[in-house]
Formats: sequence, C-alpha cells, structure tokens
Amino acid sequence: MANQRRFWIWALGILIGVALVGAAFQADASIHQWQQAHKLRNRQELNRVISRVTDWPVHVAVGLALAGIAWRRGKKRWAIIFLTMVAAAAVAGTAAYGLKIMVGRPRPAVKIERATTQADSFRPNYQAFPSGHSAASAAFFGVLFFVCWRLGLALSLIPLMVGASRIFLGAHYLSDVTAGLVLGLFCAALLSTIVLRKAAEVPAGA
Repeated sequence: MANQRRFWIWALGILIGVALVGAAFQADASIHQWQQAHKLRNRQELNRVISRVTDWPVHVAVGLALAGIAWRRGKKRWAIIFLTMVAAAAVAGTAAYGLKIMVGRPRPAVKIERATTQADSFRPNYQAFPSGHSAASAAFFGVLFFVCWRLGLALSLIPLMVGASRIFLGAHYLSDVTAGLVLGLFCAALLSTIVLRKAAEVPAGA
C-alpha cells in the first residue's frame, strides 16, 4: 500500500513537472522580449558576480561548512541532512550538464551559427537547457523541504531568485530555468528518499 502510494506521488510530481516545463516553453518568447527591453548597464559584470555567488561551489561550501558545524556540535542528524543537500546539488548539477550537451540549445546571447560551428560550443556556458544554477540551488534547498517543509518553503525564495536572475541577465530562457528547478526538486526528492531514511533513525536531539 505504501509503495503504491509512493508510486502515484512520484507519477503526479513528474506529470506536474513536465506540465510546468511545457507551459514555460510557451512563454519563452514573451519573457525574452521583456528581458531584452530591460537590459541593465554593466550587465556583464553583474552577470559574473551573480553567477559566481549562486553557482554550485558556493552551495557546496555552505553545505559542507554547516555539516562540519553540526557534526562538531553533536548534531549528527543535521550533519547528514546538510551532506545530503550537498549531494543533491552535485547530482542535479551533473545531470544538468549532461542534459545541456544532449539537448544543445544555445543560450539567448549565443548566435546559432556560433553555437553549431565552434569547437567550444559543447562547453556548458554555451548551452542553455536546463539551467545548472537553478538545478543545483533547487536541489540544495529542496532537501530541506522534505525535512522541514516550513523551513524549506521559506528558503525556496533563494532558488527562485537564482532562476529569475538567470532570466533577467539573459543567460537563460524561462523554460531553461523551469526545467532546472524541476530537475533540482526531483534530485532533492530522490536523495531525500534514499539517504534521509538513515537520518530519520537518528534521534532528533542527536
């Protein structure tokens, strides 16, 4: 009974994710036109700063630091949770990279001719779908949602802001970001199901 319920929850989640990505594709053109009409000055420098601050190494560093603090304070359960957040971000980032190469969708700022003729076109900074920043951030904070939904819901603004910044800076389309967020949540749910069962066995005060 429990397995059947779990199956339908996963099936429903996947269907909702696919529907969201499909709807985002329909809005790509209008959102991109809006972004082009609202470009910022010094956009390149701002892009570099935001990209570095929201990239996966920052999530990994924060997660490892929190895991170390929790472990030293004797909070083994939270140490496992923070490490799971790091693992989820890593899995999501790796999956996003693989999908980028497979799909080969150029970023909004990359001309199609350049993306299909240059040898470095297979580098992730030339490929758009899905957004690796969004995937890693959603996976990282998504784990918290499955541990404590109130805390996860409050911090969900961070991956949403990461995704919005990628669109606003012209690095991704809306569908790229939506797919990244969905992929990240999927990885968070998967890692939470597998790893956090052990964390649940550890007393809450430990």
